[in-house]
Amino acid sequence: MSAEIRLADALERVKPSATIAVTTKAAELKSAGHDVIGLGAGEPDFDTPDNIKEAAIRAIREGKTKYTPADGLPELKQAICGKFLRENGLTYKPSQVHVAPGGKPVIYNALVATLNPGDEVIVPAPYWVSYPEMVLMAGGEPVIAPCGPNTQYKLTPDALEAAITPRTRWIILNSPSNPTGAAYTKAELRGLADVLLRHPQVWILTDDMYEHLVYDGFEYWTIAQVEPALYDRTLTMNGVSKAYAMTGWRIGYAAGPEKLIKAMGKVISQTTSNPSSISQYAAIEALNGPQDFLEPRRKVYQERRDMVVAGLNKCEGLHCPTPEGAFYVYPSCAGVIGKTAPSGKVIENDEDFATELLETEKVAVVFGAAFGMSPAFRVSYATSTEALTQALIRIERFCAALK
Repeated sequence: MSAEIRLADALERVKPSATIAVTTKAAELKSAGHDVIGLGAGEPDFDTPDNIKEAAIRAIREGKTKYTPADGLPELKQAICGKFLRENGLTYKPSQVHVAPGGKPVIYNALVATLNPGDEVIVPAPYWVSYPEMVLMAGGEPVIAPCGPNTQYKLTPDALEAAITPRTRWIILNSPSNPTGAAYTKAELRGLADVLLRHPQVWILTDDMYEHLVYDGFEYWTIAQVEPALYDRTLTMNGVSKAYAMTGWRIGYAAGPEKLIKAMGKVISQTTSNPSSISQYAAIEALNGPQDFLEPRRKVYQERRDMVVAGLNKCEGLHCPTPEGAFYVYPSCAGVIGKTAPSGKVIENDEDFATELLETEKVAVVFGAAFGMSPAFRVSYATSTEALTQALIRIERFCAALK
């Protein structure tokens, strides 16, 4: 008889990804023949633009299928430097750039390279499900800073000040936010920067993955752009997944101080090694090639956002604010807590709400507790208008049936 495998104690602290779990459950129900509408995945329904695909095909035909430097091709790093200068007014050298197979490894590499046991990382809530778990896996302690609807789900200077201790090493900022879509204005970032200037031991990791998905004329800023004095302790992270509809290509990148980038390079050299060479050549084309498709797609997302916000606010017991960006909304379901579903189940929390909605109406959403803020749930509107229209009918019907 073989011995049972002994798992690492550290894994006991880490929860599996709730967003992946919801997507998997929806896929299982679909494969079983159910008419499921999945609003759980943070993935554009648009296709990767043809010029980017052609760049990848060309790379394959030219035999560019070998190992690359562990943290990215020099040509891609140069393209990333060009992007940061052109779009954010930030000047970086290729030696300040790190490329990894997705945004998540970029963040993880930074945390592993810098955290010691007991070091704290401030994570504003609602948060992307992976932030606190990656901090835990890297040996640090996530310090959750709640940001409720009264502050439009954004961290205030006072809340930031209250969360900082002598052990704070990082703050993670995500704008526009996954899961809420909330985005920080220049003035709001200025307020946070003023606090951070008083605490030189705190580094800033800013996740700008949804930078191009902002609406109603919102002007996008990143914190090192707002306060140049923070440049030397800011890791500005981005990627091609969302704006360029390249989730499966797995390319994330960041720029920051050379010492940090070198340390992250050491981590990636002993873990994943380089991202796919083909994906890197595609990313060069994404960043250097035509950008004219971004605006029409952004307009489609804004139309979907407006439709989803209006539809959810018609549902009895739900309240949905209008976010500035990304492709998520984060409605409160406080008005349905305590009611009874058609199955006879009492809705005691947002996980119950999401479970009953999926089982009753076959609409998959992610419950708010997974993002650290309840009672609420996340809806991704990165899917067709037809699917969203049908989903809203089902959600309204479900809410009306609660007693």
